[in-house]
Amino acid sequence: MTPIIALITCAIVVFMIIFPSATLESSVRGLAIWWDVLFPALFPFFVISEMLLGFGIVHFVGTLLDPLMRPIFRIPGTGGFVVAISFASGYPVGAKLTAQLWDQKLVNREEGERLVAFTTTSDPIFLIGAVSVGFFQDARVAPILALAHYGAGILIGFLMRFHGARSSSTKPIQPSTGVSRESRIRLAIRAMHQARLRDGRDLGKLLSDSLQSSLKLMMVVGGLVVFFSVILELLTSAHVMNGMYSLIQSILGLFGMPPEMSKSIMNGIFEVTLGAKSAGTAGIDIPLVTKLAIAAFVLSWGGLSVHAQVASILNATNLRYWPFLIARFAHGIFAMIFVFLFYKS
Repeated sequence: MTPIIALITCAIVVFMIIFPSATLESSVRGLAIWWDVLFPALFPFFVISEMLLGFGIVHFVGTLLDPLMRPIFRIPGTGGFVVAISFASGYPVGAKLTAQLWDQKLVNREEGERLVAFTTTSDPIFLIGAVSVGFFQDARVAPILALAHYGAGILIGFLMRFHGARSSSTKPIQPSTGVSRESRIRLAIRAMHQARLRDGRDLGKLLSDSLQSSLKLMMVVGGLVVFFSVILELLTSAHVMNGMYSLIQSILGLFGMPPEMSKSIMNGIFEVTLGAKSAGTAGIDIPLVTKLAIAAFVLSWGGLSVHAQVASILNATNLRYWPFLIARFAHGIFAMIFVFLFYKS
């Protein structure tokens, strides 16, 4: 495996020497995506989510939601906090929060893999503002994309409950079966207080640690976005992508979809922003429902850039990457199907 990676790396270096202009332009484009879109969208959520974890809010929410999350998704109630934050802030926040829960032994490996699999979603601001209004120039498509994207994500969450069917579950933070609503709230407050005592950091220390870890992760996110933007441009300039385009065109033809959308899919396989933009700006002769379906697939797949971000986060845990990979592909397929079901011409 190592010789293959070394050979690929050498080929990339050669392409960078042959196509210096393409390398520079794609680097600047990737950096602009990170600075203009990802940094302002993700950094505040990274900081706030880590502070909420330190304050014990996650434990509070987890105790309240445990009776709901376990029967439906087979994850602890703390997963409800991850679902809410990740759906609001987008990838890769779900992976980061899940890794933190794993580090605190609030989820085991199978529960963490289930959680990461369906909480890696686009944020509403990107889906509505950038994709619907910016790329498709039609805010009316936002509800269709949102229903398809988040609806398919919840479906993936339900299906993932069968992942690791024989594995045991973590114990609730506070036993809350057979208690009243008032008693459950008291248990949640007690869990939050105990978590805060265990953390022990004052506000200044907690804020400083949150800023440092969030900035470090944002550097990784930015580097991966620039890297995959360059790789995609180099492969395109070297005409390496032509074979992949032909393969995808053949697959699209089997389902009666325009072969012109192959570029959107290939762009989306590498980087979600480039793929969504390519789908939204495709030819006017292509049916809108087809472009929306491709955009839904791209948003749900997430792009290899997001995959690399998640893999780098999971590397510090014992959570495996392959359940996430399978879930991303299934999420994309379900999202496409939902677009065709929800679309009204």
